[in-house]
Amino acid sequence: MNPDYLSRISDEKLKLYLRAKGAVLIEGPKWCGKTSSAEELARSVLYMQDPDKAAMNKAIAQSKPSLLLEGETPRLLDEWQVAPELWNAVRFAVDKRRAVGQFILTGSVNPTRTDDMHTGTGRIARMKMRTMSLYETGDSNGEISLEALFGGITDSDGKSNITVEQYAFFINRGGWPAVAKQTDEKIALTVALDYVEAVANEDISKADGVDKAPDRVKALLRSISRHISCEAKITTLVNDLIENDEPLSHVTIDGYLKALNKIFVIEDLPAWNAKLRSKTAVRTTAKRHFTDPSIAAASLRATTKRLLSDFNTFGLLFESLCIHDLRIYAESIDGSVYHYRDKSGLKIDAIIQLGDGRWGAVEVRLGAGEVDKACDNLLKLKNVVDTDKMNEPSFLMVLTGTEYAFQMKNGIWIVPLGCLKN
Repeated sequence: MNPDYLSRISDEKLKLYLRAKGAVLIEGPKWCGKTSSAEELARSVLYMQDPDKAAMNKAIAQSKPSLLLEGETPRLLDEWQVAPELWNAVRFAVDKRRAVGQFILTGSVNPTRTDDMHTGTGRIARMKMRTMSLYETGDSNGEISLEALFGGITDSDGKSNITVEQYAFFINRGGWPAVAKQTDEKIALTVALDYVEAVANEDISKADGVDKAPDRVKALLRSISRHISCEAKITTLVNDLIENDEPLSHVTIDGYLKALNKIFVIEDLPAWNAKLRSKTAVRTTAKRHFTDPSIAAASLRATTKRLLSDFNTFGLLFESLCIHDLRIYAESIDGSVYHYRDKSGLKIDAIIQLGDGRWGAVEVRLGAGEVDKACDNLLKLKNVVDTDKMNEPSFLMVLTGTEYAFQMKNGIWIVPLGCLKN
């Protein structure tokens, strides 16, 4: 046990899966804390990228992978995808041992699956790990619980001490565990900046084995950043890059996006498929997001000072920060996050839907100035959803960068991001 380990919301899911399945695969962006979380529960560890043993480990994996699985359980196989042969070996060992909690696999690359690779269904549970939310870093006080909102609370309130300046800093710092407690902006920004450099210079080419020009990758990352929290199709990115004298073809961008998905750099927000009272068409384009908002800030060099002088960009990146945290909180209670837009122009920033069908709607507003408009949008959505075919919303919320959390007379919750938890 590491005394400096910062507990994660996903820790409980990992413990649950180890009690239920023979193996657990933890996937997510590099540096998000997968190995540290797994080490807290592992009884033995195989580091596939250990430079002193990497060549030998690969050779053993190709000839007799079962040797690498020997050790106290749960056994951690860190960055297992370095030797894809380990996947089938783990699946076979789980079948043979007929015991739960045998292996934890971590990976920051989603490898190309070959014909002879077993799906792992029934043997290997999958869980996605993200960078840290504001509640996990200790910046949100957690006075308002998302789970409690789904449970129907009506008498809760709270107060956040986070300032607008601090939200700008949190966007730049991101949720990287290495700087979760860092207050020096120059130090905090180094992780996201280094991450962008690593993605452009190494990681994206390793994702599919195709060399890519770092300058072109950075250009695409900047374009995505300029369209963060927006429904930008590939043609939009093509035109944006042309306007900024950084032309890339549709085919090139498509290939780069697929590679960025494989290494967990981007994670677009899908559209919600709601059942409506009318025949209004629902738009299906996803919104652009990175797996951590600091990637966009680093790509644009949008420091805290720059964000405070450009509230349009600040607002879009704040929305991305909120979506990042909502995903973490929602997934811990068996939920998923979507966005909504229909042909009439009605847009809702986030829809959280649980596995049992319950749902809530969230509009994101950095300041108090547009809260009334956000409330109007939420009430319009409530009126267009066909509640004969779907549940009534469990809650309607405006998620803000303001100070107080409370429920308005119309039933809508005003909740600062600095008060929210799972």
